[in-house]
Amino acid sequence: MPVEFLTDEQAASYGAFQEVPTRPELERFFFLDDDDRDLIALRRADSHRLGIAVQLCTVRYVGRFLTDDPLAVPWEVVDYLAGQLGIQDAPQVKRYTDRPKTAYDHSWEIRAAWEDEEED
Repeated sequence: MPVEFLTDEQAASYGAFQEVPTRPELERFFFLDDDDRDLIALRRADSHRLGIAVQLCTVRYVGRFLTDDPLAVPWEVVDYLAGQLGIQDAPQVKRYTDRPKTAYDHSWEIRAAWEDEEED
């Protein structure tokens, strides 16, 4: 007999933002260190730099990539990351999903970078 551990509501909300991260959460999970910045710097467009930063930090915070909509994050997260990257026009991140494959490519790059870190 199958047993469900999560309610339907819990299952639907798994791996997603439930509320705006607190300031301490932003500082802990959304701080960009040198390795993060090296990966982000490989992008030319600010929309891609900010988009990959959102993905990188989202997977840290919620524990998975948001494959359906990688930008389904509170706007405070985007602003916080844009500030660290010196990007003045944060709304341009909306162009990140113009080419849907970009977000998938970046998620694979993030995984590969983390695997390389684990090997070192």
